Amino acid sequence: MAVEKHLAVKPKIHPEWFEAKVTCACGETFTSYSTKKLLKVEICSKCHPLFTGKHKIVDTAGRVEKFVNKYKKVPAAALAAAPAPAAVPAKSAKPAKKAASK
Repeated sequence: MAVEKHLAVKPKIHPEWFEAKVTCACGETFTSYSTKKLLKVEICSKCHPLFTGKHKIVDTAGRVEKFVNKYKKVPAAALAAAPAPAAVPAKSAKPAKKAASK
């Protein structure tokens, strides 16, 4: 059973439009309109930080931990205990070009 459309559209070129039940991962449910009757979403207005004002990290596949590990600061004590890197020998100066003799 398709919901009546509020706007006049060309017939036979648009998909059917249903009243859809939307379910969020946080448990919130509400109704909307869609071409599907059931929608599942990860974030809604009840749990999105923009609307709630609370900071929440949504981590997928450990990306946050990977970022933190990559850019975490090493304590100064660990740097002092680490062996010093080997000295890189200085490059020798290039020999001067010989003047062309005539």
